[in-house]
Amino acid sequence: MWNKKPNILFILSDDQGAWALGCAGNPEIQTPQLDALAARGTRLENFFCASPVCSPARASLMTGNIPSRHGVHDYLAGVETGPQAIDYLSGQRLFTDDLADAGYRLGLSGKWHLGANDAPRKGFSHWFALEGGGSPYDSSVMYRFDGGTSRRETVTEYLTDAITNDALDFITEASQGPEPFFLALNYTAPHKPWKGQHPPEFEDAYRDCAFSSCPQEAMHPWTPTVDGVPIGGEADVRAALVGYFAAVSAMDAGIGTVLGRLEELGIQENTLVVFSSDNGFNCGHHGIWGKGNGTFPQNVYDSSVKVPAIFALPGRIRQGVVLTELLSAYDLAATILELAGVDPRPFEDGPGQSFAGLLAGLPPAAGDRAVVVFDEYGPVRMIRSTDWKYVHRYPHGPHELYDLVADPDERVNLVDRPAHAARVSGLRSQLQEWFQQHAVPGLEGSWLPVAGAGQAASVLDDPLGAFTPPNWDGTDAAGGSS
Repeated sequence: MWNKKPNILFILSDDQGAWALGCAGNPEIQTPQLDALAARGTRLENFFCASPVCSPARASLMTGNIPSRHGVHDYLAGVETGPQAIDYLSGQRLFTDDLADAGYRLGLSGKWHLGANDAPRKGFSHWFALEGGGSPYDSSVMYRFDGGTSRRETVTEYLTDAITNDALDFITEASQGPEPFFLALNYTAPHKPWKGQHPPEFEDAYRDCAFSSCPQEAMHPWTPTVDGVPIGGEADVRAALVGYFAAVSAMDAGIGTVLGRLEELGIQENTLVVFSSDNGFNCGHHGIWGKGNGTFPQNVYDSSVKVPAIFALPGRIRQGVVLTELLSAYDLAATILELAGVDPRPFEDGPGQSFAGLLAGLPPAAGDRAVVVFDEYGPVRMIRSTDWKYVHRYPHGPHELYDLVADPDERVNLVDRPAHAARVSGLRSQLQEWFQQHAVPGLEGSWLPVAGAGQAASVLDDPLGAFTPPNWDGTDAAGGSS
């Protein structure tokens, strides 16, 4: 525990694959600010979201629980603001609740997408939230909490800049107070739309890019399409690549401005900065445009479930280090609390476990950390070790087994090979035992009709009617989104 509580800047991007960072080895994408942040902090090479789609992944970050424990199993697509909107995490403990109890001043700038997006959660004195889960970058509806009421605003400024500027205002004001602050800086970038949506200076930087880091493979056979276009992509593939990369770079510039403000205010040395994304993303990887719901049945390829992660806090987190341990989004709540000097144990009752000691370079105790991570997306579940990945789809499959040492790109499915029958059986048992331990009856997803087309009601209130039909023909406007 530290004597002085640090400020906390928690930056979350939207649909950013772990591959979409210069410091992660991508020579084409321009992320100088995040690269510099990694150089003065620790980057996680193997950090996994809890579910490869927006809302469940974000719910897991906030609660430290898996979807089968918090009940959000797909991106939320019902009524999202106003008196009829559902707060999907109502009654559940968020790690920000504990920060508020510890005296933190809380703010949100950007995307929430966990239901009732216009309503500030416990302890938040500042709330500037996107109406839904996605938006054009040149015309966005935001809700600002001001004087006890939420006010609807139409923002025509480039959305990434609007979110950045709101964050700057909060940090500047909050830094003058006696209490530490926490800011959730939740960008929508690089979520689509992409073509023609981003400032020319960032799009121009990629006009001549070969995009070798995003080879356009033959379309995955499970890809749902609308008019022949993958539901998670856009018709003009090259323009989409330009836009995706430009969105990342524009966000990177905004992050640099915010980090610069910390330095100007003289608070950088006592501010924990965390950067990550809600879920991974495929820009042609595996022949997919999208994340977990870029295919049906949903996928959990590493490109969909691995996310970037950087932690920096001078004097407390090692600089220029890359950790290769398998870590998960369900570990993050406890980790942030421990780094803030707040008791993490309430968020270690479930699957999560603080890895603050790893960030500080402390030697782990024997058996201190699990050697596997788990993921789920409705009836699709994954167990992954350093060397193997097993994917189980309830009730009938198809199932998958990959040798990640010999086949790191997950190309050869070994699940039906007789030589691997014992391994499949063992991983399947381990997977089932873990979910039996951590899932909550009535909230667990293996039996739910989650098809990647959205969740519009609580699974407790209406378990079978909570999910919109898997309409991949374009008639369901919500299909395959967020």
